[in-house]
Amino acid sequence: MCRNIRPLNNFEPPATRDEVTAAALQYVRKVAGTTKPSQANEEVFYAAVKEIAHITEHLLDDLVTTAPPKNREVEADKARARAQLRYGT
Repeated sequence: MCRNIRPLNNFEPPATRDEVTAAALQYVRKVAGTTKPSQANEEVFYAAVKEIAHITEHLLDDLVTTAPPKNREVEADKARARAQLRYGT
């Protein structure tokens, strides 16, 4: 999994459309093996991003959990602490 793709499920407030699109873009970049498509592939590249973002929104809407929603700030603090342990100061 690409490290830039963050979990989007079960947050309060829910993931925004921009967050979903950013995750879809990272996924398509990873699969395509490029960060910027050539002119010949640009249309299909961005069509894939749009479709994956759409499907991801449906997935997030339909997932069911009994866990309480996560707090974005708390999760960000945990990620920073893990990064500090991993990479140092």
